[in-house]
Amino acid sequence: MFTLPKEGLAGLAENYKTDLLSGFLVFLIALPLCLGIALASGFPPLGGIITAVIGGLVVGPLAGSPLTIKGPAAGLIAIAAGSVEAFEALSPGHGYQLTLAVIVVASVLQVVFGRLRAGVLGDFFPASAVHGMLAAIGVIIISKQIHVMLGVKPLAKGPLELLAEVPHSIGNATLPIAVIGLTSLAILIVLSVIKNKYVKIVPAPLMVLAVAIPMGQFFGLDAAHDYLMNGQTFKLGPNFLVNLPVNIVAGITFPDFSQILTGTAAQYILMFALVGSLESLLTVKAIDNLDPYKRKSNMNRDLLAVGIGNTLCGLLGGLPMISEVVRSSANVSNGAKTRWSNIAHGFFLLVFVAFAPGLIHMIPLAALGAMLVFTGYRLASPKHFKEIWAIGKEQLIIFVVTIFATLATDLLLGVATGILVKLIIQLINGASFSSLFKLKAEMTAQGNEVRIKISNDALFSNYLGFRKHLDAIPAGKHVTFDFASTGLIDHAFMDHLHHFVHDYEHKGGGVDIVGLNATHHAVSNHPLVARKADELPVVSRGIE
Repeated sequence: MFTLPKEGLAGLAENYKTDLLSGFLVFLIALPLCLGIALASGFPPLGGIITAVIGGLVVGPLAGSPLTIKGPAAGLIAIAAGSVEAFEALSPGHGYQLTLAVIVVASVLQVVFGRLRAGVLGDFFPASAVHGMLAAIGVIIISKQIHVMLGVKPLAKGPLELLAEVPHSIGNATLPIAVIGLTSLAILIVLSVIKNKYVKIVPAPLMVLAVAIPMGQFFGLDAAHDYLMNGQTFKLGPNFLVNLPVNIVAGITFPDFSQILTGTAAQYILMFALVGSLESLLTVKAIDNLDPYKRKSNMNRDLLAVGIGNTLCGLLGGLPMISEVVRSSANVSNGAKTRWSNIAHGFFLLVFVAFAPGLIHMIPLAALGAMLVFTGYRLASPKHFKEIWAIGKEQLIIFVVTIFATLATDLLLGVATGILVKLIIQLINGASFSSLFKLKAEMTAQGNEVRIKISNDALFSNYLGFRKHLDAIPAGKHVTFDFASTGLIDHAFMDHLHHFVHDYEHKGGGVDIVGLNATHHAVSNHPLVARKADELPVVSRGIE
């Protein structure tokens, strides 16, 4: 058995070498991403840095998860940019400040969610709909940032129209800028397929900056001038570089609450609060699985901490934050032990912005655009379609419908459409209306034995009610789940049960599943696919 890392100052004294090193490496990854995400969201670049600094220095000590990195995330670009554009249409020149007010109110909602112990809401949303939402976000990011990478300002606004405009941007690209953008993208692609551990020592975003900044200097982007290339003359200048205020205090912007009671504000408050909370909770769950010490984060405390941090971000001009998956994964892989790595990453960002704003001004926007195009591709990668197909064609339908509904409308309607399709599929598969949101389960305990019998359909939509039985099971018991009387078990429920079995057995308990394999047939070969009642019960060990 291993000893858990200490918390607080004792944890810093015990693990400062690994935590400070990991925090520094995460800072190198976070710096360009914070700048790029802010610009893609319609915010000043400093807005992303403000968020990451607050995420590290303020939220880090309060968070319920020890290893997640808090900061701006690509997953919220679509909401932030949409909010700024919508408010610009209502009040030209004030879209940014009006969006900050929306962030403040949405953040207060997140604090309420945390106080109401709503951290379990992450278990309600079906994975296929969530992945569809993230894939749609990836497409939205690509549709916007590919034009930045080519040095062209598009005319379209919506993601589908922006994608249709890509051929025009290619034909009218600002060639020196496109060279920087395409070179940056090529570096990211090549480094992503190289498995050499020594090459991986240098974070890919830092490698991009090491090449893109000298290229920007070569093309003379720090001063306005005409540049001849391939027989064409292009107008270059500082507008193709990151623009920062002389100091972080000068970059602080306060929110404008004058439109907070409008329908537009209500729409984006809900999207920021719900989508931001969901993404953050899902990241915390994912990083818990990577934690070598298998610590279980306090979801409600984490949601409360993120809400507090986001309130400060909105008041000071920052983007909304979540627990960000790429930086959090890098934090774990770099050997972080405690929350001090998150605190350190925020500290390094603050010091760098305070003392080296001139270096940040040398970063070409095309390089940041390339990083976001690559991030968008990873969110919408064809491999995700293959993975969802492996679970079952029904999951692929939900996934694809969510993508197109999101692109055609917005994130909330897109996810809602995916959930609706999931419920319709449950009914087609034989689920009863009465079981959609209520699970009949009975728990009995005798000595070391705990038995839970499920008497109706086990679905994603009634899992939250089932969790009270799981939370009531004492540690170290022998637990039997009886599904002999269950007509349908869907993929989401199977996935939740799988994680419970893993965690419970890791803590010394035992789990048996009764009446699952022989009495139910799977709709595909995936081990956690939906199953329908068919035959007689049998006892099996674990979930096969």
